[in-house]
Amino acid sequence: MKSLRYTRSRASRPRDVNLTPLIDMVFILLIFFLVTTSFVRESGVDVRKPSARTVTTKEKNNLMVGVTEEGRVYIEGRVVDIRSVRARMERFLAEMPEGSVVVVADRASRTGAIVQVIDACRLAGVTNISLAADKVRP
Repeated sequence: MKSLRYTRSRASRPRDVNLTPLIDMVFILLIFFLVTTSFVRESGVDVRKPSARTVTTKEKNNLMVGVTEEGRVYIEGRVVDIRSVRARMERFLAEMPEGSVVVVADRASRTGAIVQVIDACRLAGVTNISLAADKVRP
């Protein structure tokens, strides 16, 4: 028996490019970058930070706690009662044991409110607490 050979010329073949694997790969990369990105938790309040000459930048895994001029405390964009700050910090430490807290206080806020927030953080077990400030420009 003779084997049947197809003698179609190469020029007559359809030249379609299958884009499905490329699109799949793009979506997989997108998902990978979304999952591995660390999201910054903002305090959710605009304050006028005090200025300092010794400002340094903090690494990631920060939880921002905002204290307004009136003494209101904001965590993740929501007003929080000062008495519930400790519970929020304990929950934050359960999620990120190496996390740190940055207190973003308005320059005209009461010192007593800031001390209460820092005290609640320390009672919850947070060891790395910082105050936010703007760098003084020479």
